[in-house]
Amino acid sequence: MAKTEQESRGYRVRTRDGLSLRVLEWGAPDAAPIVMLHGIRGYARTFAGLAQALQPGFRTIAWDQRGRGASDWDPAGNYYNDTYVRDIEDVVEHLGLGRFDLLGHSMGGIAAYVYAASHPDKIRRLIIEDAGPGASEDSSGSARIRQELLSAPRSFESWDAAVTFMRNLRPSVTEEARLDRLRNMLKQHPDGTWGWQYDHDGIARARLDPDPSRRVDLWPHVEALRAPTLALRGGRSDYFKRETAEAMTARNPLVRWNEVADAGHYIHDDQPEVVKALVSGFLAE
Repeated sequence: MAKTEQESRGYRVRTRDGLSLRVLEWGAPDAAPIVMLHGIRGYARTFAGLAQALQPGFRTIAWDQRGRGASDWDPAGNYYNDTYVRDIEDVVEHLGLGRFDLLGHSMGGIAAYVYAASHPDKIRRLIIEDAGPGASEDSSGSARIRQELLSAPRSFESWDAAVTFMRNLRPSVTEEARLDRLRNMLKQHPDGTWGWQYDHDGIARARLDPDPSRRVDLWPHVEALRAPTLALRGGRSDYFKRETAEAMTARNPLVRWNEVADAGHYIHDDQPEVVKALVSGFLAE
């Protein structure tokens, strides 16, 4: 795929357990850094539009999380929050980042809470997109995600079949956003069929039959946050409850939240211009 005009570089970072992560950057290397973490079936390039909107003031850093995109799959199936947090630590150390801003969507948001709470000296501002305590365990959205992992086809006979599947799966997002997802989530096999460009089976096992000892209670991490935090909730989200967002602000005065009207769980796909304005404004404060 051709690079966008503003995408300046891509490279690889090796984690402490030997996996190679594909990292993308937008913006000048000496601009203020912001790290962006995608969701369970996402990819680094999902943040391209937001990254471009933040230029020239920010250097945006995002990577295909383990098991996704052009990053290595984990043969041990370590698709858990503690591992994602260690990957953040490894990339930050590799790049020699000092203080930076951090944004995370869904699964990436859960890792962002934990990293920010445990590394308060590193985080200037924190932005969470549709994630909060209890969301991955007891929301209707978490049940939807589990069902999608169970029922998703392993391959498609044609590109058109994949497009039809994504239209039915994500009817609220724009056609442009759906096609961008498919271009970054699928790869073509030698026989002409299309399959997922992420470790579907390994990720599904960790999500559907998780190790109970590796579950994370986010409330202590929310209460421990020491950086100004903006939590964005989709007005139609089935994942991040409004009452949870309100409780977060009550438990930690550094947390505020905004509801993005006419957006579901995938807020930056549903309302990209609104998200750009909210994120830009918060970072500029």
